Amino acid sequence: MADNARLVKWLSLLALMTLLGVVGTWIAGSTLVSPTQSSIGAPPSDIPAQAVVFPDASGKPIHGWFIAGAKGQGAVLLLHGVRADRRAMVNRARFLHAAGYAVLLIDFQASGESPGKAITFGYREADDVKASLRYLHQQLPGERVGIIGTSMGAAAMILAEPNVDADAVVLEQVYPTIRQATEDRLAIHIGTMGPWLAPFLLATLHWHLGIYPDQLRPIDHIGHLAMPKLLIVGDRDRDTTLPESYAMFRAATGPKELWVVHGATHVDLYGYVGADYQIRVLDFFDTWLRRSPN
Repeated sequence: MADNARLVKWLSLLALMTLLGVVGTWIAGSTLVSPTQSSIGAPPSDIPAQAVVFPDASGKPIHGWFIAGAKGQGAVLLLHGVRADRRAMVNRARFLHAAGYAVLLIDFQASGESPGKAITFGYREADDVKASLRYLHQQLPGERVGIIGTSMGAAAMILAEPNVDADAVVLEQVYPTIRQATEDRLAIHIGTMGPWLAPFLLATLHWHLGIYPDQLRPIDHIGHLAMPKLLIVGDRDRDTTLPESYAMFRAATGPKELWVVHGATHVDLYGYVGADYQIRVLDFFDTWLRRSPN
């Protein structure tokens, strides 16, 4: 009888631990995809930006700022990372505007002032990329268009193929697969046991978002993008490791360039290297977006 009681006790404890694990995983997954909406306010006074709103494919509004540029000098779409909004890209907008480019900064769905039920790590944000490009081409017919996407923003741009109507793109710290991204982040925060928990956390993608991990694999799509690409990565980035970035570069078709920033982790790379970033990015866009003199 005592052995049976012990067995029942241990089975009850196991059942409780399993329940707590399931509930904990559900809560963690729910937190990761929860919207990060907030009031943005007026644009910075030192840039002549105007607030714009345009529809996505389903008619829902995408909010952003538009900065006019010099005619014939090209335009650049700026795409922020996960759990951020258009304000994260303002410093890039400043130097691009100073160089004569028109600039569009947007809030992805479920971020900033754009409505949405969940963050999808680039999957549904890809539709926002396509809608933003349509808006730019409508506003600036004939202009060549570039894109800078950071982390999730870069993933969204890649996942938008084959409908990416852009002439050159800068991709910063983009993950190859959501599985690798999840394993990397769990390893950072939990340690060596973290990657073992990744399948359980990834299972919540379908529960919360109706999508599967195999639908979030930018590495399977980057090779289909024909426009010139500049990939910028940090050699100390643990969220998207250097071997993963090399794999993304190998999967990309040319023309392509890779810039490995020494000492950089998963940070704002423009904030980390400053003037060097401006020089490298402006040289890339000047090469591929500027029109030849008549």
